[in-house]
Amino acid sequence: MRIGIPKEIKSGENRVALTPAGVIELRALGHEVFVTQGAGTAAGFSDALYLQAGAILCESVASIYDAAELIVKVKEPQVQEYAFLTNRHCLFTYLHLAANRSLTNALLASGASCIAYETLTDTHGRLPLLAPMSEIAGRMAVQAGAHHLEAAQGGKGVLLGGIPGVAPASVLILGGGVVGANAAAMAVGLGAQVRVMDKSIARLRYLDDLWRGRVICEYAVQERVNACAIAADLVIGSVLNTGASAPKLLNRQLIRQMEAGSVLVDVAIDQGGCFETSLPTTHQDPTYVDEGIIHYCVANIPSAVGRTSTLGLTNATLAYILRLADEGLTCLKYDAGFRAGLNIHAGQLTHSGVANSFGLLAKDPLALL
Repeated sequence: MRIGIPKEIKSGENRVALTPAGVIELRALGHEVFVTQGAGTAAGFSDALYLQAGAILCESVASIYDAAELIVKVKEPQVQEYAFLTNRHCLFTYLHLAANRSLTNALLASGASCIAYETLTDTHGRLPLLAPMSEIAGRMAVQAGAHHLEAAQGGKGVLLGGIPGVAPASVLILGGGVVGANAAAMAVGLGAQVRVMDKSIARLRYLDDLWRGRVICEYAVQERVNACAIAADLVIGSVLNTGASAPKLLNRQLIRQMEAGSVLVDVAIDQGGCFETSLPTTHQDPTYVDEGIIHYCVANIPSAVGRTSTLGLTNATLAYILRLADEGLTCLKYDAGFRAGLNIHAGQLTHSGVANSFGLLAKDPLALL
C-alpha cells in the first residue's frame, strides 16, 4: 500500500505521525511510504533519517495526498487540506469531530474513510491510541497550571507545593481517567493538595488504593464539584465521553465565584471543552482571562513535547497502521474495537457519539464496509 505522512500544518503542531523507525517497519513489508519534506523536523527527525529508512520525500502536503491511499496524521485535516481528500483515501488520525461540524461536513463530502484514533478501542474497551497523548496531556496540564499560577503570568502567586509553614496549592481534577490519573501523579509529585472527582466508584476505588489517602477521591455530585472548584487554586477538566461532546461541568456563574488569579486547564477542549467559559487556544497564545480566571485551553497540549509525543504515538499506532496497510478496511470487519474508530465511511457518519452530537443518526459500519 502507498502510505502518506503529511507535514502537520495546524498552528503550533510539532508532532509527526510516524517516526523513521516506523517507516522501516512498513518498508520491510513492501509498502511505500511518502513523507513531506520537513515533516519530522520539529520532533527531531530529519529528512535524512526518513530517506535512510526508505521513505520517499515529497515537496508539498498536496503531493502526499496525490501519491498515497492511506493518509496517517496526528491532527485533523485543516481547511486547506479538505480539497485533497477523495473517496480513494483512508484517513487515520485524531479527528474530534463532535466539536467541529465544518470538518465533519467536509469529510462526509469527500467520500473518504476516516478512522479516529480517539474512538478506537481494545478488547477491554480502553482507548489505546488516545492513552499516550492523554498521559502527556495530564502531566503537562499540571505543569501549565503551576506556571500560570505565578504572579508574572497573571496568577495569584501560589507555589503548587507550598513550603514548610505555608499550605500547598489546592488542585481539583475533574475526571479520574488516564488524563486525570496522570495529572494527579504530577500534582502529588509537586506537593500539591490533590482532589480527584469522578462518577465511577470503581475508578475512585482504584485511585484511592493507589494513593492511599495522598489524593482525596470523591464522587462527583454537582454540589460538591461546585464547592471544591470555588475553593481550588487550579482546576483541571479531564472528562471524556468517547466521540461525543464534553459535558459542561462548571458554568459561568460558578466560575465567577472563584478567586481571581485561579487557573482552569481544559484538557477536554478538543471535544468542545468542559467549562462554559472555555475557548480553544494555541501554544503561541495559550491563555486568556474570563471572569478573573486564567483559562488554559490549548487544543494540542502534547505538541509542546513533540519528540516524546511522536515516539509515544508511533508506539501505539504502528500495529494498526501495519494492519491497514496489509489488509485495508477489511480488517475492520473482523475487529469490533478497530471498527469503533471508523467515524465516517462512504459519505455516512458511522459513530453514534459523533452523530448524537449533531442530532443525527449513525449508520451501522458493518452494513457499509
